[in-house]
Amino acid sequence: MKSRLREVLKHYLMFSITCSAGTVVDLGVHWLLSTTVLAFSYWSKFWVSPLISFELATITNFIIAYHYVWRERISDKSTRSFWRHFAAFNATSFGAFLLKFAVMQGAHFLLVSLGWLQTASYEPALCNFIGMLFSGTFNFFMNEFIIFGKKKKKSTPTA
Repeated sequence: MKSRLREVLKHYLMFSITCSAGTVVDLGVHWLLSTTVLAFSYWSKFWVSPLISFELATITNFIIAYHYVWRERISDKSTRSFWRHFAAFNATSFGAFLLKFAVMQGAHFLLVSLGWLQTASYEPALCNFIGMLFSGTFNFFMNEFIIFGKKKKKSTPTA
């Protein structure tokens, strides 16, 4: 039991460190889009920008997770395996996105109701970051136990 907990903690640490690349992509793309190309409305800043930035971060995180974090759990390193894992990773990331989005919207509406940071260009990115804190933990557990979960060893019957 202790070795399993140690393994989960090791993966959580590796996942957290390597996901910093996805965080940089997510925050950077979201900030860039919400302050330039998609700065014209609430919907573009708080709906379209985070959707695009999250998908680009998902792709970044998957490539790192597949080749680094859970590489020892992938026995078949084929193209089919890569895309099968990516489809599952992307699907669970969408669930994490919905969680992130809900928390992000809640943070935004809280800041609006308090009258804080409404003229700050980084306010959408800050709300995005708060949402990512929640969605990242959810996403880790989905990856650790479902997508890249340990396969149970088949026991051989004894005579």
